[in-house]
Amino acid sequence: MIQFQFITAFLLIVLGIYAFLAKRNLIKLILALDIIDSGIHLLLISLGYRIELNEVPTAPIYTGYETLKSPMVGPLPQALVLTSIVIGVCVLSLAMALTINAYRHYGTLDVRALRRLRG
Repeated sequence: MIQFQFITAFLLIVLGIYAFLAKRNLIKLILALDIIDSGIHLLLISLGYRIELNEVPTAPIYTGYETLKSPMVGPLPQALVLTSIVIGVCVLSLAMALTINAYRHYGTLDVRALRRLRG
């Protein structure tokens, strides 16, 4: 059975990589990195959500011996994704602040023009 969340995650990652390689605007490059980040988050969460024997996994909360028999969702990918979301928001805000500062200083957001101004 094909699981569509994996296909969607890989499509997001490929779309973000394409946009990162094809675009020249700094804001579009930052958004492309955010799309790649979202695709990786979806992939990690999907890897932690394992469906075994057509049973829906439950939250990994231990309440007794009966819950050990049912499949559970992996808590480690969820914790890693939460940490990655916080780090991603900080990186995104820093990149946008640097982009705004570059626009105020140079008057352009084109990467090629900024590279020419570097020297």
